[in-house]
Amino acid sequence: MLYVFMGSSCSGKSSVAKELKKFIDVEFYTGKDYLRMSKNEYDAWKIFSEKLEEASNNMNLNSQSIVYIISERDDVSKIKGLHKAITVKFTADSDIIKSRFSQRMKGNLPKPVEKMIERQLTEWESINAKLYADTSEYKPNDVAKKIYDFTLNNCNNLEV
Repeated sequence: MLYVFMGSSCSGKSSVAKELKKFIDVEFYTGKDYLRMSKNEYDAWKIFSEKLEEASNNMNLNSQSIVYIISERDDVSKIKGLHKAITVKFTADSDIIKSRFSQRMKGNLPKPVEKMIERQLTEWESINAKLYADTSEYKPNDVAKKIYDFTLNNCNNLEV
């Protein structure tokens, strides 16, 4: 199975991915992790996209799945052809995201970073997914369980 978790920074993608690991065997990739697959970026993406496509076509929950975590809106276009992927768009209240981001920065959230967060939230509004997760309302383990349940109920009916 291929899961694509997408959304702004600090929206809960990585936290939910770790919780999903309690339900299924998953391998995580974030952002540009694929660059480790080759010295040449083009070749690295080619290798990685083949790996993503293979995972997307595998409907066996007992085999290893991939969670690809995307925080940059522009990276969504790279996965457009993977129709069987379970896409999940993450969001949270802007104040919650700012608070989470502030914790990453040891309690300090400079104005430019605050503006970047607001811009990111706006950029993600137009992106569609099969599932939506608001982590200001639900805990990561609850979201992971919902994703797992969705997979169980739909893995034979995902768009081809």
